[in-house]
Order: sequence, then C-alpha cells, then structure tokens
Amino acid sequence: MINSDKIILDLCGGSGSWSKPYLDSGYTVINVTLPEYDVRTYMPPENIYGILAAPPCQHFSVMRTNKANTPRDLFSAFEIVKHCLRIIWFCTYDLGLKFWALENPSTGMLKRFLGYPAFIFNPYDFGDMSSKKTGLWGYFNIPIKKPILFTQEQKEYQNKNHIHKFPSAKEYPGIDRAGRRAITPPGLARAFYEANK
Repeated sequence: MINSDKIILDLCGGSGSWSKPYLDSGYTVINVTLPEYDVRTYMPPENIYGILAAPPCQHFSVMRTNKANTPRDLFSAFEIVKHCLRIIWFCTYDLGLKFWALENPSTGMLKRFLGYPAFIFNPYDFGDMSSKKTGLWGYFNIPIKKPILFTQEQKEYQNKNHIHKFPSAKEYPGIDRAGRRAITPPGLARAFYEANK
C-alpha cells in the first residue's frame, strides 16, 4: 500500500484523532497509548517518519486548582513529557525524522519548561465549532488556517459562557470529559497532515 513504509508515532495518542489522516492515507501508525503501550518504557522501531505527541495537560493547566483533593503534580506530568521528548530525540538522532510536534494548551504551564510554542491555534481556525487555545512545539511545517467566521452573536455567546465545545460521550463512549476535551479537532488534524505529508 502507498505510504505504508512511512511510520508515524502517535505518542499519548488516545483516540488516534490526530494521526487519523495519516492512517487513512495508508501510513503505518503506531498509537503509543495506554493500556497497550506506555510512553515511559516504549522503544521505537527504526526509520520513524514523523511523531505526534499529546501528553496529558491536566497538571499543566492554569485552570487546575491546588486544593488538597486535586493537587497539581508537575513532576509526574513532566515525566510523561520527558519520555515523549526522549523518543523524539532518539528518532531525530540519525536525522531521518521528517517532523515532530508536541501539543498542549498554549496558556498552560508547559511553556515554562519548553518555552513558547512555535504555533498557536484554536479549533475554529481550522473549521471546528469550538475554542481551546492550543500550542504546538516542535519541528514541522505550519498548517494553513481556514477559520470559521463567527457572527457577532456567536462570539458574544461564546465569550459570555466560556464555551469550549468538545466531542460528546455518545461519539466517544468510555472516554471521560477530560479525555474528550483532549481529542485533537479533525480540522487541525487534516490541516497538519496536509502540511506534513
């Protein structure tokens, strides 16, 4: 099959939504996500073409409180990021890796560790009816934005109600609210693929 020799690693890939355009185009996609794979112990095969990484963002989120029942645990959170970067560095060493990108909220605390992201977007920048300011760090071609033009009424409603539309439990049964909010919007996934084939 065409493109099957090109291997994409989808680190902490969850539902596989970010890598889906690659899979649909015949690339070999390895979704390195629990329970099958643990990014902390995963050793990649040779000749990786591209890497997508979406480590969990809950502890990096500025919205997280430090209440006794939900303390922020940056050490554990960064442990996952560290292993994503370990895999990226390993695959980059022979200069064969064509691209890599690591995704997390652009307003979160990860920028204190990695610096500012190379690219910032909202899902509506790629045609999806939601907002969640997100950053991409890495080495990749910038996807082309094709934003939705909201009416003034829609903008006011979103701003007033802090709307962050995300996939429903019906669409993704068995995935909790935080997990559904973390699913890569299909518009961004498609645009990223188009820029990084």
